[in-house]
Amino acid sequence: MAVEFLAGLHPVTSPELAPYACHPNQTRGRRFPEPSAPTRSEYQRDRDRIIHSSAFRRLVYKTQVFMNHEGDLFRTRLTHSLEVAQLGRSIGRSLGLNEDLIEAVALAHDLGHTPFGHAGQDVLDECMKPHGGFEHNLQSLRVVDKLELRYPAFDGLNLCFETREGILKHCARRNAELLEAAEPDGVARRFLHGGQPSLEAQLCNLADEVAYNAHDIDDGVRSGLLALEQLEEVPLVHRYLREALSEFPQLDSKRLLFETIRRMLSAQVYDIIDATRAALQQGQGVQDLAAVRAAPALVRFSPEMRAASTELKRFLFAKLYRHPQVQQTRQRAEQVLRDLFRIYTSEPAQLPPDFAGAADAPRACADYIAGMTDRFALREHQRLTGLSLF
Repeated sequence: MAVEFLAGLHPVTSPELAPYACHPNQTRGRRFPEPSAPTRSEYQRDRDRIIHSSAFRRLVYKTQVFMNHEGDLFRTRLTHSLEVAQLGRSIGRSLGLNEDLIEAVALAHDLGHTPFGHAGQDVLDECMKPHGGFEHNLQSLRVVDKLELRYPAFDGLNLCFETREGILKHCARRNAELLEAAEPDGVARRFLHGGQPSLEAQLCNLADEVAYNAHDIDDGVRSGLLALEQLEEVPLVHRYLREALSEFPQLDSKRLLFETIRRMLSAQVYDIIDATRAALQQGQGVQDLAAVRAAPALVRFSPEMRAASTELKRFLFAKLYRHPQVQQTRQRAEQVLRDLFRIYTSEPAQLPPDFAGAADAPRACADYIAGMTDRFALREHQRLTGLSLF
């Protein structure tokens, strides 16, 4: 067990970690050097900075699929991030990975997401096409590297390299080249020269998929846009729904849905653990973090579960995300953000002072809009246009 002793203070301890895990005392460090915290590991410190950030608090009023005003029990970006963290930690513990790093990455992975879910991302990317485009993963990194203004010595949260690389799940080549020029051999290198991030980062990526598939089923049925009968078309759901009914034949529809999702989640978690262990043990086995980075992606589903999960995603895309009611809401949300971008770029005085004087005016507009909650974007739109679209 790794122990760091500091005079007069309780030691910082780390649970037993696998040799291929990220050890906090072996981090590649922060962009701006800081002394170690006396009672927390480096990744615990990252997690705490993320939780205390303004961007994290705003996730509570950012859309996952259904907008906040459509119901109090639908998932938001905040509850989604918490579910990803819970799944990630559960799987990571069984694999000997660093749970604190998993939690930090999971809680931060959507910090750059726009209001109104993927509709907002698509609109901002469209508006920013002449100015470099918009990617929400890159925006999440931008939030923790630059936009959070909390510390006197630097912009951003000054997170560890391993947390930052986990946040940057995807990156277009052009943006990766810009990041690499600013930070040689940094978090964007793998997008240019190949290689993988840490297992903790890989796990958060897959836990994200598991979480949103499961909770979108729940929210879809709760909203009335999906029915249990429809879900039986999906083999992955059908299997565990039939299992639940076989064991509890008198179960009411609400509990049947919850039990089906619970069993489906458990099956996916166990599948990831088994498939990842098998991948780690192939050949001579993965012995350290360097081998992880040089190997193909190792945190994975089995081929059978990958196919089943992909089929579930296709179903949700066709029956929920493209449902006419969801699309109607999406179209109005798109108009809100297009109008805001047009007004802010033509009338910079409408922006707050921190954004109005930026050298890159379009990027400042995108930063400001991406940081909005759904309800603030709607209030701003009504203030500036006089229209109430929701």
